[in-house]
Parts: sequence; C-alpha cells; structure tokens
Amino acid sequence: MHILFIGYGKTSERVAKQLFQHGHQISTVSQSPKTDSFATHLMQDVHTLDLTAVAPIDWVYVLLSPKQRAVEGYQQTYLDSVQPIVAALNMHPVKRMVVVSSTRVYGQNAGESVDDDTAIHPQDAQGEILQQMEQAYLAAYPEQCTIIRPSGIYGTSVRRMQHMAASMTHYPNLHWSNRIHIEDLARFLAHLIHVEHPDSSYIVTNNQPQLLAEVLQWFQQQMRIPLLQVESHKVTGKKLYATRMQKTGFRFNHPDCFQDYLELMK
Repeated sequence: MHILFIGYGKTSERVAKQLFQHGHQISTVSQSPKTDSFATHLMQDVHTLDLTAVAPIDWVYVLLSPKQRAVEGYQQTYLDSVQPIVAALNMHPVKRMVVVSSTRVYGQNAGESVDDDTAIHPQDAQGEILQQMEQAYLAAYPEQCTIIRPSGIYGTSVRRMQHMAASMTHYPNLHWSNRIHIEDLARFLAHLIHVEHPDSSYIVTNNQPQLLAEVLQWFQQQMRIPLLQVESHKVTGKKLYATRMQKTGFRFNHPDCFQDYLELMK
C-alpha cells in the first residue's frame, strides 16, 4: 500500500519505519525537511496541501502537533487543517484515515474511570476543538476514519519529570495520570494495518493509571531527595483504560513505566 503521513515527528517516524519494513510505500508531509531515505518527503503547509502529483494514496495517518498550546494554536493546527486535508485527498482512493487526537476530549476530572465506551464531554476549549476535529474527519470519512486518543506519551526523556521532582516539596491533591510509551503507541498505529475491521476510535494507554504525586515521589527516591507532601485528599484527573485496543490482540512492550524511567535515567 501507499501510506501517507501528514505531520512527521517522533511518533510518525517510528510508525513509518515499521510499515516500510513490511513492504509499504511511504510518503510524508511536513513543514521542515526530512532525511529518512525510505520515504518520499513533501515539504508543504497542510493548510494549502496539494497532492495532485502524488501517486494514489491508500492509507493516511494524521499526526499534527501545535506550535503553541493556546486555543489559537489548537484551532489552527487541528481544526483549520481538516478541510484542506480532506480536499487534497478527495482524488485519492483512501481506504483508512487514522487521526491522532488526545484523551483531552474526556473532561472527567474527579478520579473517574474512563474507557472507550465513555461519553465525551470536554471541559476546556482545547478539548472542544479536538472533539470538533474528530467529528469533522468522521463526517468526511464515516466508514474509513479511526480516531486515536493517546494518554501522556513518554519514552524519550525524563528531564521534565526530574525537574518537577527536584522543585516540588508539596503537591496539591491526588491527581490520577496516565501514560503510553512512544514505542507502544507507534507499534499500535502500525498494528492497525492488520486489524480487519478497526473501530471508529481507540484510547491508547498502558492501563496503569498512577497518582502523579506518587510518580514524583518515586523520582525523588531515585534522586535521593526529600519526598513531597500531598496537601489535600481531593481527587482529580481520570483513570484511563484502553479496552478496544486490548481486543485487537495488541500486546505492550512497555507495560511498566518505572522500569522505562530507570533506563532513561542511566
């Protein structure tokens, strides 16, 4: 198959490499030059996307990331790009459109359990924009579209967590957090090629919710510094479970984030 990646960052590169090794033709679209020899790279702005000179495209991955996290950045990157992307693909025989969104579309924030059957109720403007993006792609490709909602992606660095651990002596509450290793996320995105009847959406997480305060305390133990104190028993965040992903037969290579953190700290 000819597979197009719209947005080509750390995750896309990992997926593309796996699919190339399975014999697929790879093309990519990004705003910066890329050097992977196994792919044909197009340097374009997605808002003016032109695919008229590209060989027929069978499968599309959309993995965009805003340059800024404010509402305007989300609007421009995620929502304003839908129409030009759909228009550019109109002449291509797309069998599957895989769009990476976020679990931010789930607005639960009191420690609730959330799985693929949980109703979506965004609680902020960015979550609402992501929901609108999902709805727009599903409307354009009602039979072919699959939405991917990853939880917090980790696996390339622990600097941010170490900085938080070093600077925090108190944490305000009991906040549930969720994560997926970037390699497992990439493997699942590639795995979808082999799923005969993909669902319309998948949460992608390692099914091991963690209290963020306890994760930071674990880092503090490794760093041999005093452990932070939790100020309140108020529960926030949510516990995510990837029920549909498990039903596809996918197996994690990185089920234990703490083992991965130890490797990254070496």
